[in-house]
Amino acid sequence: MNWRDRISQDPRILAGKPVIKGTRIAVEFVIELMANDWTESEIIQNYPRLTHEDIQACLQYASDLMKSERVHPHKVQQDGLNAATS
Repeated sequence: MNWRDRISQDPRILAGKPVIKGTRIAVEFVIELMANDWTESEIIQNYPRLTHEDIQACLQYASDLMKSERVHPHKVQQDGLNAATS
């Protein structure tokens, strides 16, 4: 599945946050529901415009976003404190 088929960004909708196409339901909202132990069935029951494919697209979008994230490790001192905070 290509999440781009189901997720869109438009500066006129939710200030440009990624949403499920044809809705004002933000990807971050769906991810937050799942993080708060909502099941896919509960999400679809409460938001009947959503489909299994929409939820999968949200998860794939989040996964791709995390994969593209750049990590910049901080130097750590022996006692485990970040060198920048000591």
